[in-house]
Amino acid sequence: MNPEPESKEAVETEATDFVPRVDPNEELIWESSPSRYIAKISLVTGKEILRPIDPEDLLVHAHRDNNPVELTAQFLASRLIQLTGDEDTVRARLRAINSLGLKVASVLGGVTGSRTIERSAKKLMGVVEREVFYKFREPSHLSEREVKLRIDKLKKQAAAALKARGRNPRLRVLLTGATGFLGKEILRQTVEERRIEEVISVIRPEKIRDPKTKEVIKVLSPQERGRLLLERLGITGARARKYRFINGDIEKEKLGISPEELATLQKSVTHLIHCAASVSFDDTYENSYRANVAGSRNALDFSLLLQQSRESRFVAHCAIETSYIHGRKKRTIAQEGALVFPRNFYNNFYELTKAMASFETDRYMIERGLRVTQLLPSIVIGHSRTGNNYGDTKVVNAPVNAFGRAKEMAGQLSGDLLGRGKSTLISYVAGTFPSDRSAELNIVPVDRVVEGILAALFVPDAIGERIHLATDNRIRSEEIGQIVREELGVEVRMSDPTLFRNVTLPVAKAVLVKFNEPKLANVIDKLGTVFGGYSEWGQPIHEVGNDVRILGLPIRRPDTRAAFRMLCRHNKYVQEFGKLRDLDEIARRELAWEKALLSIEHKTGRQAASIDAQEFKRLLASELDLRTFKLKS
Repeated sequence: MNPEPESKEAVETEATDFVPRVDPNEELIWESSPSRYIAKISLVTGKEILRPIDPEDLLVHAHRDNNPVELTAQFLASRLIQLTGDEDTVRARLRAINSLGLKVASVLGGVTGSRTIERSAKKLMGVVEREVFYKFREPSHLSEREVKLRIDKLKKQAAAALKARGRNPRLRVLLTGATGFLGKEILRQTVEERRIEEVISVIRPEKIRDPKTKEVIKVLSPQERGRLLLERLGITGARARKYRFINGDIEKEKLGISPEELATLQKSVTHLIHCAASVSFDDTYENSYRANVAGSRNALDFSLLLQQSRESRFVAHCAIETSYIHGRKKRTIAQEGALVFPRNFYNNFYELTKAMASFETDRYMIERGLRVTQLLPSIVIGHSRTGNNYGDTKVVNAPVNAFGRAKEMAGQLSGDLLGRGKSTLISYVAGTFPSDRSAELNIVPVDRVVEGILAALFVPDAIGERIHLATDNRIRSEEIGQIVREELGVEVRMSDPTLFRNVTLPVAKAVLVKFNEPKLANVIDKLGTVFGGYSEWGQPIHEVGNDVRILGLPIRRPDTRAAFRMLCRHNKYVQEFGKLRDLDEIARRELAWEKALLSIEHKTGRQAASIDAQEFKRLLASELDLRTFKLKS
């Protein structure tokens, strides 16, 4: 087939699984291009446009934030839903207005005889009429029946490999991302899992730099980093012998593991848990791709090598993705088993590249026969009972820390008239949260996520499945504001996320920089980046059920409101709103904090999260010296 170009900008072909031709000199560009995974289809001709896809075009803001009419429509729709409580009617009215705008633009085009004027009118009125759509390429040309047969075969193979380990399987797990938030909890929970005999963590050496000169003063080996990590987690003595740390890098072929070490792993490893990833929501496409897609492909290659080894004991690969690979779906169900390009696009490159990594995982499973399970957590926060997070300050921790620090800062400035004025401005700016009151966040405690990951190691039926590790009791932004007010004494003002990103945020940053508060300005900037896309009305609803049906987890999922309350308390008392960064000190405090909570719960007969803020503070002070953070008895 030799398609004729319809314009200088694009070439089209039939909308099949055809892979676009590229110039050999552009091989590296094609290697990381979204076009490897996503096809751009013309709605006019039904054919694929063979122009490389710009990653920016796959994000929400590319289709909305630059259009003032779209911004206004989003804002008004949100307010109408709050006033009427009738989301379906508001959506219907928006569609009607959009349709009317489309007719007006078409009439203008007909009267003037100019297609350019018609397009300009549509853009000016914010009319959503895209001439293209995107879809994921099929990972295989096999029929649905053939795919099912292959997956069933992989499940049987995994069951046989696990059965061969006996009634007491004694698994040996290779782990990536051990130094991350999720990885630390995996190490912590595997201590008590007797069926896991060894955990081998792949980590890189760490350069220690002088805080002032930034010169390298020491390099910690993977073994030294591992020893420190275990000590901070309270894993010492005989229990520490379960863990081994080896030199490696997920961005390298064969994970950068030495041939000698590889020979040992090929004969012993039963599972690979891949949870190393870039979770920065404001990172560049290139960095996100390298960590999340290329890194995942390297891990999948490594697992395939283990599975195909002559003396292999390999059972399965466990890929940790995110439930937000489904992107923006406007309150429609994000199904566990489906991966469809979202009609409302992705919030950031993290989501996009994790979706592309999931696509790669499917391909390895269907085409290359790798036994693999995909686990998809939602927004992960600290431990459900304690809020402990091993010093993490990202994602949900960021706004809580910003609110707390702003309140402390404002209190220190309330002296003379100038100080009071500055305090008022900082409180107002930093107390603004980019969220619609009706928005719902799907947050899940880290302990529930890791319970799911470890359960998957022993369930062959999880092979070939996507399993959401999410909650069925989402927390509304309004409830977040209420808890922050009760726990931190901060009056949070909700600001429309779209207006916040485009209007409030630039002003807020300018005010804080003017007042010589660049760090707080940076935190506020992060708030817009992290929460701007996750706290608008119409968030996707993540289907759950496979976590219980397949993995056997308890049907009662953690209470997200209680978990968020404990997150606030942890960040306030243990981490001092992110000011405390010494990981050794945080580890010491978290251990004391956990013991204090156990004592409080034992004495009161109530869960700590159910105790109101003032009483909790009094009870905590009876257990801990809050100045030194040491137990009183």
